[in-house]
Amino acid sequence: MKPDTRAVHAGRGEFASLGVHAPPLDLSTTYPIPDLEEGVEAFEALSRGEAVSRPTTPVYARLQNPTVRRLEQALAELEGTGDAVAFGSGMAAVSAAILAACPKRRHVVGVRPLYGGTDHLLESGLLGTEVDWAAPDEVGAAILPDTGLVVLETPQNPTLGTVDIAGVVAAARGVPVLVDNTFATPVLQNPARFGASLVLHSATKFLGGHGDVMGGVVACDDEWAARLRQVRILTGGLMHPLAAYLVQRSLPTLPARVRIAQAHAQALVERLERQPAVTRVLYPEADGVQLRGPGSLIAFEVAGGFEAAAAVMNAVRLITPAVSLGSTDSLIQHPSGLTHHSCPEEAKAAAGITDGLLRLSVGLEDPDDLWHDLERALAAVPSVAALAGASR
Repeated sequence: MKPDTRAVHAGRGEFASLGVHAPPLDLSTTYPIPDLEEGVEAFEALSRGEAVSRPTTPVYARLQNPTVRRLEQALAELEGTGDAVAFGSGMAAVSAAILAACPKRRHVVGVRPLYGGTDHLLESGLLGTEVDWAAPDEVGAAILPDTGLVVLETPQNPTLGTVDIAGVVAAARGVPVLVDNTFATPVLQNPARFGASLVLHSATKFLGGHGDVMGGVVACDDEWAARLRQVRILTGGLMHPLAAYLVQRSLPTLPARVRIAQAHAQALVERLERQPAVTRVLYPEADGVQLRGPGSLIAFEVAGGFEAAAAVMNAVRLITPAVSLGSTDSLIQHPSGLTHHSCPEEAKAAAGITDGLLRLSVGLEDPDDLWHDLERALAAVPSVAALAGASR
């Protein structure tokens, strides 16, 4: 199947046998065990991280939920992996991946910039790991005998640079590589094709797509999935079935939403580059091989630092000033002060995350309306306002 068809039908394989058309929502916390021997076998299998299908009982919702399982199967189909495991949030998914990858090998190599929450988690050492930060071309030199995982995000958050996944995988020399694919989505990029062991998504973003669901998913092979499920069982990080239902509901429109928002972003990039208040526009370069399209995230820097950025965020009316991304409506936020606030100042400076940088997640609104809102907001930048006053 082609990607658009797969997005509509992924995870629906058992619908005909269930006699349903829409995804069923199973809110049970526990399940009947009519046959004790069968129940014991199911419990043992689930405890090993296996995915047990009907008619065997799921036993207990923390072990497995049918609605969540369907979403996992759908995302595995979209990413081209053997399996996937869903969690209650993107950060729960990141944490589980680190714990699964580093039970004995405690060293992690991180490629900055990453999402600020991931950066903070690695920097904190909360999970008992130690991190060394490396540029993409320095990964090989950063690998140690006890390195358990390499973590990267591409396009990078928030500066939108791209990382050669296959190059990092080769440099890692067999160390598993986790790629955060939240920005690109399976529509534009499939990291497993280039050797990534773990493909991470904050399902809160494009997969859910409507700003009403929180979750995280890791697409991977069967062996990794078993390890991730064992972590999930022990830590209780299961995605809520209602969240899984809402994400699966949104998958059929994912390709259309991504393409429309991407076209709108491209129209805005051209206009932003001509704006006197804007000193820098950052937008991904799609190579057509790894990254099939640039997507709908734009970062741009305004002259005047924090004061200027705050003026823009305070002046927008159609665009929502809020963190997050990938929703049907457009969102603008200030990375240095918000999503990447906890990152060390030297790391932000090295990555180009300045006080004047703003990140715009372009939605489905008409680009002319979005530009009217942005143009008016940019006129509120103090330096531009002063220039306009002088000219009068």
